[in-house]
Amino acid sequence: MPKKVIVLLAEGFEEVEALTPVDYLRRAGIDVSTAALSRNLTVKGSHGIPVNADLSLGSLFEGGKFDPAAWDAVVVPGGLPGADNLAASVETQTLLKEMAAAKKLISAICASPARVLAPLGLLAGKKCTCYPGEEAAVASSAGVEWKEDRVVVDDNLITSRGAGTAGEFACAIIEKLAGEGEGKKVAVKVLLPPMPCAHSH
Repeated sequence: MPKKVIVLLAEGFEEVEALTPVDYLRRAGIDVSTAALSRNLTVKGSHGIPVNADLSLGSLFEGGKFDPAAWDAVVVPGGLPGADNLAASVETQTLLKEMAAAKKLISAICASPARVLAPLGLLAGKKCTCYPGEEAAVASSAGVEWKEDRVVVDDNLITSRGAGTAGEFACAIIEKLAGEGEGKKVAVKVLLPPMPCAHSH
């Protein structure tokens, strides 16, 4: 059965950081769903590109609660005000906390490690990275070790720096979900520069 991943889309998300993982993960045979924060499934990115989400975040809470067992990973794109809109969403907070508690893979890029994950305590005791200038917010987490690497993998947490690292970020997610070497296969197909998909620590 293919692994199932949810990509969260809020108004003002960074298009490259959201859609590169969607594209690369689907190439690797992973089942990816995009979820809009609002009931309106058309979500506009930070550069004005409208994207039609597969479902609304609210639909994942049918019956009043979110079921982390239905998913293997969540991807949290950055971009502003997208990251702040996600951080302000109670449903996003609940989903991320429950996914983390269930030891599911949490992946965040750009401003989102600092603005979305850090306030929820999800970086505590972890190695991570984020967009330049957001390090202070990350450092507020207990025992966090900030790294300058383009992608940092620490157990069930993957973080990355920005739109220019989205391909490596996506490959690191594939490696975690589909097995060693699978991310590199996609990297070769899309002509990513020859570099490791992630710096594991």
